[in-house]
Amino acid sequence: MFKIENRIKNKENRVEGKFKSSFLSKCLYVLFSIFFSLSANAQCAMCRAALAGDSNTKKAEAVNNGIVYLMVIPYLLVVVIGVLVYRMYKSKAKKAE
Repeated sequence: MFKIENRIKNKENRVEGKFKSSFLSKCLYVLFSIFFSLSANAQCAMCRAALAGDSNTKKAEAVNNGIVYLMVIPYLLVVVIGVLVYRMYKSKAKKAE
C-alpha cells in the first residue's frame, strides 16, 4: 500500500513540475516577445511613396483621416447591433413578466 501511495505522489510531482516548467517557459516567451520585438512598417509601398517628404502634409493628413474613417465604421456597426439586441432582450423580458 505504501509503495502505491509513493508512486502516485511521485507521478503528481512530475506532472506538477512539467506544468510549472511549461508555464515558466510560456511566461518567458511572452516577456521576450514584448521587450525584444522588432518594429514593423505596416504601410504599403504606394502610400509610402505618396507620403514621402515634408511637402505632402495635406496628403498625409488625408490618408490618416481615411484610416480613421475606415476604422470607425465597423465599430459603429457593432454598437448599433449591440443596442438592437439589448432592446430586443429587454422587450422580451417585459413581455415575460
